[in-house]
Amino acid sequence: MTCGCGASAAHLARDLLESARETPAPGGPDGLLEGHVWSPATLWEPAPAVTSVALAALADTIPPAARTWFLDLLQLTVAGEGTDPVSARRGLDLPERCRTITRQGLWSLYGEVVSGRCVGDAGTAFEILTVVEPDRARLRRVREAVPDLLPVCCRTGFCDGPPEPEPAASGAE
Repeated sequence: MTCGCGASAAHLARDLLESARETPAPGGPDGLLEGHVWSPATLWEPAPAVTSVALAALADTIPPAARTWFLDLLQLTVAGEGTDPVSARRGLDLPERCRTITRQGLWSLYGEVVSGRCVGDAGTAFEILTVVEPDRARLRRVREAVPDLLPVCCRTGFCDGPPEPEPAASGAE
């Protein structure tokens, strides 16, 4: 697999493992992985594999700083808007692949929201859910059930996508 830096993506495994074991690299995932997994708004070929690793790390018991780091990483991959040119020519939609992979971890993300460990991490998990959760009613119910565990932007809906359309009138009045 080719990394965004043009070399083999093998070095990413080491970088991710070190981030899970020790204090993650300063600057968060942006500082360590930009230009390797993504550049602003564009995902590179390793992004789906890195997304899977981030979900696996979050499912394990990892230090709080590493948990924050991997949540930030996951948020960056699900928020990607484009695919690098080489992958696009191969017909890959890397942002959608990352979102599909992340949907497999919905319950881990909900677990993070309701864990009470860290309001910031709960907010990041909730923001990720606003991108990948197809059941908007469930997302709204969680927001209503645990507002004190979420930052203000998540309590108010500012971190959500566009509002849901109102149901059409039945015409029988």
